[in-house]
Amino acid sequence: MPAADLGSRRLYLIAPARADLADFLEAAIRGGVDLVQIRDKQLSDRPLLEALATAREVTARHGLPLVVNDRPDLAVLAGADFVHVGQDDLPVEAVRRFGLGVGLSTHARREIDVAEGDYLGVGPVHATPTKQGRPPVGLDLVRYAAERARLPWFAIGGIDAENAGDVVAAGARRLAVVRAIGDSADPERAARALRDCLPE
Repeated sequence: MPAADLGSRRLYLIAPARADLADFLEAAIRGGVDLVQIRDKQLSDRPLLEALATAREVTARHGLPLVVNDRPDLAVLAGADFVHVGQDDLPVEAVRRFGLGVGLSTHARREIDVAEGDYLGVGPVHATPTKQGRPPVGLDLVRYAAERARLPWFAIGGIDAENAGDVVAAGARRLAVVRAIGDSADPERAARALRDCLPE
């Protein structure tokens, strides 16, 4: 998946390896998700690789990039396109040696300024249980990224249909979510509500 293709991506779903993964991803993609990451730190390698294979089959059928959290080795085995790392994970240049694209989480202005990779996550914008212990950065960092980021970036962290409009007004053109779609009884509708908040 060419890195340049990320410029057209708008709604990034981060999902665990759930039992209904294929159906869930299909619904979310119908609603407007156009980039998928599998992140599940509880699973051992074999079931995680099985989940990645499921996600790869679905995303490939729709022509969407697949991202794996932290694990370039499993990403290669699954035929994924990108690995997403945090500030304390494998360096971007190390992930590149696997022949993969790289996404990087950023939480401060300097991290945005010096970031390397193919895309950034900027946040957490709001407090979120998926990043316990990390204080929210608020909309100020979103505004900074809108003005200064050199790479495509996704606002992330506690974003849902109710507050997405404020995040977009602060300059975000791409959103990444976990619970806003993952916890919904109707993931297609939840994805569409978020997509409707985004500029084309």
